Amino acid sequence: MLIDPQFAMLVVQVTFVGFPKHQKTTNIPKQRQKIAVVQWYSEQEELNDLYYYAIRIGIEKRAEDLTYDIVRYFNNQIIQIADDIAGIIAIGKFSNQQIKRLESYNRKLVFVDSDTLNAGHPCVSTDFNNAVIQVLDYFMQHGLTSIGMIAGEEKTTDGKEQLIDQRFRTFRNYASELGVYHTKYTYIGDFSAQAGYDLMKQAITEHGEALPQALFVANDTLAIGALRALQEARIAVPERVSLISFNDTPLTKQIFPALSSVTVFTEEMGRIAVDTLNRQLINPEVVPTMTRLATRLTIRDSSV
Repeated sequence: MLIDPQFAMLVVQVTFVGFPKHQKTTNIPKQRQKIAVVQWYSEQEELNDLYYYAIRIGIEKRAEDLTYDIVRYFNNQIIQIADDIAGIIAIGKFSNQQIKRLESYNRKLVFVDSDTLNAGHPCVSTDFNNAVIQVLDYFMQHGLTSIGMIAGEEKTTDGKEQLIDQRFRTFRNYASELGVYHTKYTYIGDFSAQAGYDLMKQAITEHGEALPQALFVANDTLAIGALRALQEARIAVPERVSLISFNDTPLTKQIFPALSSVTVFTEEMGRIAVDTLNRQLINPEVVPTMTRLATRLTIRDSSV
């Protein structure tokens, strides 16, 4: 395979000069090119979910470093994508039909927060498996063996595909290995504070004094709703029920008690997505890859 000489020079510089992380370098053409950022959320939904907002901010910062212009499209605007874009970064979950539609606009595609290797496109995601294992290990190490989960479920925005949350899948499998999985302690709804509140109230009604000692909640929004239901029922957190959520958005530190949460490096996901697309533009023959970012368990006041 022939290697673009400019790309080869870049590799040599990184290897021997040791540029710092996210070195500032321009894209290959001298004029500013446009990158389309396609979000599976609507504009209002993005305002309500700081997780995807932070990914977009990471994209925009890195694009500016590399002198790309950003053109934003929300899920109901895909038909409007312009012809003069260099490539597309798609944030969120997309059905096979939606992926094919994006391909019809531009084959240079990178997906963030989904696994699209089978579709032949590079992607950036979070290491959900080890994150969930770390949460369960933490509970077990602190003597909490009665463990439940409030999980979320989603569909692609065109309604074509039901999405299984990898967090729930790993929780079920690993908790089963540990001998602590109980279907009766698992509740599933949409990713909203209202769903978290309703599911937690249902759990309180069904289990009463037998409520699990610990709950893993699939994202911060669900956890905020669940915490409100526990507080209304005068169930002490973390003395009676320990809570750990996922994503670690700024909301976790703005409530009482402050939520323990799995920290996801969302801005870094966005920056890596731009670097991945930039490599495609430099060398169209580059092999698609998946970049999976590690997480960090951040313990605050909602867990023992």
